[in-house]
Amino acid sequence: MALAQVPIGASAEKPAKLSCKHVWKLFGQNAESFLAGRPTPPDAAALAEAGLVGAVRDVTLDVAEGEIFIVMGLSGSGKSTLLRCLARLIEPTAGQVVFEGRDLLKASEAEMIDIRRHKMGMVFQNFALLPHLSVLDNVAFPLAIQSVPKDKRLARAREVIELVGLKGREGAYPRELSGGQQQRVGIARSLAVGPDLWFLDEPFSALDPLIRREMQTELQRLQAVLKKTIIFITHDFDEAIRLADRIAIMKDGAVIQTGTPEELVLRPATEYVAEFTRDVQRAKVMSVRSLMRPANGAGYAGTVRPEQKIAAIAAQVIEAGKPFAVADESGALLGEIAPQAVLDLLIGRGPAGA
Repeated sequence: MALAQVPIGASAEKPAKLSCKHVWKLFGQNAESFLAGRPTPPDAAALAEAGLVGAVRDVTLDVAEGEIFIVMGLSGSGKSTLLRCLARLIEPTAGQVVFEGRDLLKASEAEMIDIRRHKMGMVFQNFALLPHLSVLDNVAFPLAIQSVPKDKRLARAREVIELVGLKGREGAYPRELSGGQQQRVGIARSLAVGPDLWFLDEPFSALDPLIRREMQTELQRLQAVLKKTIIFITHDFDEAIRLADRIAIMKDGAVIQTGTPEELVLRPATEYVAEFTRDVQRAKVMSVRSLMRPANGAGYAGTVRPEQKIAAIAAQVIEAGKPFAVADESGALLGEIAPQAVLDLLIGRGPAGA
């Protein structure tokens, strides 16, 4: 069947699940009064002169429903502090945190506890499993706190244990599990409550490289099934480009650029971002869309999707020695990608910025 050629169009943006607006977290005396009424945001020099530390500085972000939004930066950049501000585990000095249309900074502590118990899931680098409880009881623990009847909470726990690939280990204790298995228990426990928003703070950084990659694959599998809204903290750019829909890069408490992995690599806003992305293999982040050309409609060796990464299709395109059609989910022809364009990118002769 011939492919119908159509112009490329931007898809409708998903609604924001969580937004933060001009969020600050300052440590030091009189931080709130220092910020109040200022016509412009204070810079680092002004904060230092006032004896204040800007852990989070004037951050504004929108996290779309169903996306994996990664916040990354070096140690001390403020990424974990920002996450804790978004969940109100620590109190921001100023700003708004809007979740499902409601400003969380105006919620009472009791309301926040209820929101965290029923709407939010959290996984941290420290697995924090209860050593005297089995896998089943560890996973069911958040539901026990909610006073869910025992039969229902255990049934739910078994569901998520199977979901994360630990069926058959329900009776094991944390000391009997590997690091990767312990992290799966932590993930299952956070999923037991059916969270609408999932916070993951460097959840895999304590794992060895092979298990870490396995857990990244597991997260991708879970996300394909569950479609959660995820805010994921990491300092590892390879991990970020593998998992992220979008990335925010932080430095000294401020977000200096937000974009897709491809945007950050090809169009860094600052030298700092350029340095962060300098050693990234372009083929891992560049999409077929970025290299395709107008279609001539004949002689294609196969079909690829515009969102696929060049690294995923490079071998088959080069081996075929002929262009591949680029088509969307409906089969509409968007363009074509030529073997020479792929080869040029792989050997460093790609388009400007690549």
